[in-house]
Amino acid sequence: MDIVALGINHRTAPVEVREKLAFSEKQIGQALQSMAGSGAVAECVILSTCNRTEVYALAADAAQGKEAILALLAAEKGLYSAIPEESLYCRGGREAVAHLFRVAAGLDSMVLGETQILGQVREAYETAARCGSVGKVLHTLFRQALVCGKRVHTETKINESAASVSYAAVKLAGGIFERLDRRSILVLGAGKMSELTLKHLHAKGAGEIVIINRTRERAEALARAFAGRICGYDSLEECLERADIVISSTGAPHFIIQKPVIARIMRLRRNRPLFLIDIAVPRDVDPAVNDLDNVYLYDIDDLQAVVAANMKEREKEARLAEAIADEEAAGFLIWFKTLNVVPLITALRQKAESIREEELRKMLDGKLGRLDPKEQKAVDNLTRLIVNRILREPVLRIKEFAVEDKSDLYVASLCHLFDLEGDLLPGNGIKTEDEKKSNSIKNTGEGLK
Repeated sequence: MDIVALGINHRTAPVEVREKLAFSEKQIGQALQSMAGSGAVAECVILSTCNRTEVYALAADAAQGKEAILALLAAEKGLYSAIPEESLYCRGGREAVAHLFRVAAGLDSMVLGETQILGQVREAYETAARCGSVGKVLHTLFRQALVCGKRVHTETKINESAASVSYAAVKLAGGIFERLDRRSILVLGAGKMSELTLKHLHAKGAGEIVIINRTRERAEALARAFAGRICGYDSLEECLERADIVISSTGAPHFIIQKPVIARIMRLRRNRPLFLIDIAVPRDVDPAVNDLDNVYLYDIDDLQAVVAANMKEREKEARLAEAIADEEAAGFLIWFKTLNVVPLITALRQKAESIREEELRKMLDGKLGRLDPKEQKAVDNLTRLIVNRILREPVLRIKEFAVEDKSDLYVASLCHLFDLEGDLLPGNGIKTEDEKKSNSIKNTGEGLK
């Protein structure tokens, strides 16, 4: 079995491309159920955030896993017509594992070392678990990735220089206006990103904070926590007319702020400057509003320049974080590779036990037939102990060579030596080196060529 990861992120595609592959929570559940129902892969997890959409799968081989994920994206998102091939990346085996551990550690984020991604990885795993698309392998993989992320954030100082996307949005607002306590700030959406943004705004002493969200209960909770007030979407234009800064992070699948609306509002504002910070994916604000006088729009990709100043310190700590990620990934790979030899160990034990039982039965039917039940049990235990002692060292050696690059040669030799080929069920054996090469993902770092 192979672990495969296929996806798109902020390094390979701009926001207008990434948003085409963004999954809502409901869509993730439907896609996971579709994948599980197809039988194309054994296990599957979908991670979809502002900066990435990635599908992790366990398949019979890397090529099969890749094709299954592509088929899923094509069915759910119209992949082939909407996404440039070069925007996608595919990694298999060791590279897929290493990639997830770097993601969980914040080492592959737009903001190096940010902590929000760890919670998003946890949510992706828990969603897949609820949908029944996680089994033994991806359960262990994602649990270990979460351990890795926690270690990075407790054993390094990589996240001490505040530089999350939400912080960057507030930093940008502070750069626009000298004092935030005299400004009216409108926040659209009451999700996790909005909550983090409000936390930073409140810490900066922001003046009037207005929250608009489709679910009033959630908006009320945030308003109480951060001394804000709430309005309904029917008051959106009125709120836009009053606001100095608008920070938008909803889950809407379309633009909720259109150019004609802003044009009309700007006339009412007498062209008083309006700053819009759109940190939603898909985007909330029509990029055409930038064409209007005194309207300034920044989207999530624009925030990269805002956080660049904090990156130097984080880059120093990133070297320590990389070492932790490598260590945790190596530990998982040892466990995963050992799984490949479990069928061999099982077959070897079964064959030895079969021989023991057959020979013991012959002796009990012959020379040892006069033994009483207690004595027969003692002989049975003795022969069982001898077999276990004989197999103990070979089993330990099998587990040791399971992590070596040419482990399949040892397995093939042992299968031949003990005549176990027929005892291993189809699909449970270890592929030869030629089979591995024929099923490998070629040019995993260069898209899907």
